[in-house]
Amino acid sequence: FPPAHTAEHLLNQIMVRMFGCERSYNAHIERKKSKMSFHLSQKPSRQEEKEIEREMQRLISEDLPVTFEFVDRHHIPEGLNLDRLPDDASETIRIVRIGDYDVCPCIGRHVRSTSQIGRFEMLGTNWDEHERSFRVRFKIV
Repeated sequence: FPPAHTAEHLLNQIMVRMFGCERSYNAHIERKKSKMSFHLSQKPSRQEEKEIEREMQRLISEDLPVTFEFVDRHHIPEGLNLDRLPDDASETIRIVRIGDYDVCPCIGRHVRSTSQIGRFEMLGTNWDEHERSFRVRFKIV
């Protein structure tokens, strides 16, 4: 589902910027409901959860362009992490850019601009103290 998949990129970058964490370590992106999990040092406050949702709405309304480029895996733009690519990934890697906000290797389908995502609704969150894991459940309307 391209709108939710594009929203996944935005949410990943929001979490990286707000909490200094890595991109999601576990994501299930679906048309009806999606969930993403992040390793964090502490549980986000309710205020921070609301800020995540506000930032998603702001980025969606900015109508950022979603563009693609193909690069040789030996000439990857600085700062991109290829650790999650499968071992059998080709020599040519597709890079997805969302405005100047996010850049990530990805083979999935995306919308052409963030305004096509629709409305992001955070359905809830869970915190696992033992795993230091924060899960965000959301849907795109």
